[in-house]
Amino acid sequence: MTRQMSEGQRAYEAKRAAKAGVSLEKWLVQKERERAEEARAQAEAGKPPPPKKKPGFFSRLLDKAHKPL
Repeated sequence: MTRQMSEGQRAYEAKRAAKAGVSLEKWLVQKERERAEEARAQAEAGKPPPPKKKPGFFSRLLDKAHKPL
């Protein structure tokens, strides 16, 4: 919310806030929160998936049991 807005931008956001039924300050806080969540989601999407876990004891035992002799 440290970003400075021009009068036109402020008026536009005030209209949108009024249409949503909230105050301008709440509207701006809500917009900033949504922007942060979107940035966090973008960062999460860029991470590689976690490495596969080693199969458990019973899974390994069943795999051995299904192998031919």
